[in-house]
Amino acid sequence: MLNQTIMAVLVATCAVFAAAGTSLAETGDAKKAKIAQAMQAAPESISKNATIVDTDGTILRSGSNGWTCSPTSGPDSTHPMCSDQVWMNLINALNKKTDFKTDRIGISYMLAGDDNVNNADPFDTKPDPGEVWVQEGPHLMIIVPDTKMLEGISDNPNNGGPYVMWKGTPYVHIMVPVGPRQIKQ
Repeated sequence: MLNQTIMAVLVATCAVFAAAGTSLAETGDAKKAKIAQAMQAAPESISKNATIVDTDGTILRSGSNGWTCSPTSGPDSTHPMCSDQVWMNLINALNKKTDFKTDRIGISYMLAGDDNVNNADPFDTKPDPGEVWVQEGPHLMIIVPDTKMLEGISDNPNNGGPYVMWKGTPYVHIMVPVGPRQIKQ
């Protein structure tokens, strides 16, 4: 039931891209490289049937499992990301700087690591003294529908386990490291 709902939303999202004139076709080695990069974000059991969407919204490959993978997590990123529909909704809200709420858990994978990110402010682009920035290695991210569920989880990314990122914002989520960081902070 949930997968059917996610698939329906994904199909509707793809229709919106197509109606807006977003290209569904890119050919050649560049397309293959972007798809391969995007598939590194999640376990093969997810990425092999995921829709692959370029950072600009171009659909590189249609999928069938309700997951969306991208070769980068944003315009200035080199790290792929693979998300369920809840996470796609959060990304959309984040890009528009609008409120975000959900009634279900959301999951996103970044198994190839992440960019250097401010752990408190999703919109900060430059590290300043006293701020906590982290460049996480392989990890997954979990959105919960009720922020009370985050009580007792540290927001310290250097605690050696899962931690809360963007606490106090509508985009708050749990970071779950599953491998070593690429760059120690």
